Amino acid sequence: MNATELRVGVGVDAHAFGTGVPLVLGGVRSDHPRGLVGHSDGDVVAHALTDALLGAAGLADIGALFPSDDERFRGADSLALLAAAYRDVVGAGYELVNADCVVIGQEPRVAPPRDEMRRRLAGALAVSPERVNVRATTTDRLGFTGRGEGLAAEAVALLRSR
Repeated sequence: MNATELRVGVGVDAHAFGTGVPLVLGGVRSDHPRGLVGHSDGDVVAHALTDALLGAAGLADIGALFPSDDERFRGADSLALLAAAYRDVVGAGYELVNADCVVIGQEPRVAPPRDEMRRRLAGALAVSPERVNVRATTTDRLGFTGRGEGLAAEAVALLRSR
């Protein structure tokens, strides 16, 4: 494999916490008392990964594919959006080598559902869970994530030509 066959993309997403909505991270629903407010289900991990994949393939971003002013996507399952975006990536001639996703926030703890998150994200991409990593970090109480106002996520995806 030569370097021209490899493509890297980065994705970032952030949402505020709100009441009355479920918390969904990496496709896993949590019993956390607050969820993330968004036009879809607010899954920052799936959104960041979607943008990383699209960026690596040189395609449009998540907002262009699934606009927040389009009622078809209100409350949408972000794993379904991830799967649809990945079909475009595959259609452009690429496949996932691996992805690394980082949740940024003070809470909730990501370790307990980490393996299930990996399985669900990988399932949406039809790849083995070993290709999708999920980690977490805090900001030592700095910024909006540190104050517990919301969560952010970053993802990096490596693609190769098919």
